[in-house]
Amino acid sequence: MTRPFLGTDALAVRRVSRRALDRHRRIYRNIYLPAGVELTPEMRAEAAWLWSDRQAILGGLSAAAWYGTRWIDPEAPAELFRTNGKPVPGIVIHRDVLRLEEIGLFRSVDITTPARTGLDLGRRKGRIRALIGVDALANRTGVTAAEIAQLIPHHPGIRGLVQLREVLDLMDGGAESPQETRTRLVLVDTGLPKPETQIVVRDEFGEFVARIDMGYREFKVGIEYDGEQHWNDPVQRAKDIERLARLAELGWVIIRISSDILRNRPRTFIEWVCQALHAADAEWPVIAQILGKSVA
Repeated sequence: MTRPFLGTDALAVRRVSRRALDRHRRIYRNIYLPAGVELTPEMRAEAAWLWSDRQAILGGLSAAAWYGTRWIDPEAPAELFRTNGKPVPGIVIHRDVLRLEEIGLFRSVDITTPARTGLDLGRRKGRIRALIGVDALANRTGVTAAEIAQLIPHHPGIRGLVQLREVLDLMDGGAESPQETRTRLVLVDTGLPKPETQIVVRDEFGEFVARIDMGYREFKVGIEYDGEQHWNDPVQRAKDIERLARLAELGWVIIRISSDILRNRPRTFIEWVCQALHAADAEWPVIAQILGKSVA
């Protein structure tokens, strides 16, 4: 067994003995995980659903995890929609009444649809956290901002609506990591247009050259967030050098940033982007505001 299971069921079919069961990890009442198996957000969601006697509906982060969304905190509690029953440590119970159109079946489990899941994630406290959540959900499921927005009129007065609308305006399923979401948000918050994500670049013969995290295709200015492997892995670094040289041949300027730059020197990053855009004859007013006299 490598998945969560009900202890009573395992005992009934003699899959485990009482003594052996005690050596397993107890997640919730009567719900166990084999010792040594990592408790992922997806498994936590399954464990909570089993705890509900398979009657509850997965929602929020648990729904996102069940859809295969990445970047979910493994320590975050499971989330269920359930109209009865007492709260339990490690499980958040939502008692909202879901519309039939907001409930789906995925991998044999009742679950909020991607659109309803996005509605709930997008209004969570903390704009950045909410945006990272809906970006990751969209990347995995393909749900769009328009599909999520269609649910809003059915929930007048819903908590977090102001933030939700902003998040939907910013969301982009092209983000492949939380840092890519944060990078895009820094650009937008500065006043620059929302960049295109996952830009595919081909040469004059139509052959694939590279896929750029985000950027402004019209001006051939690309922006890439590079994790540690891009700076510390010699093999990856060699590949990056060749790739960047090929992009430069095609007229692309690539701005590369690290976690340190994004966290501690965002102004420097923005200046690099604006300088590249200015050199490519972009005339957005925000560029002059950022670069000041250097634009003249």
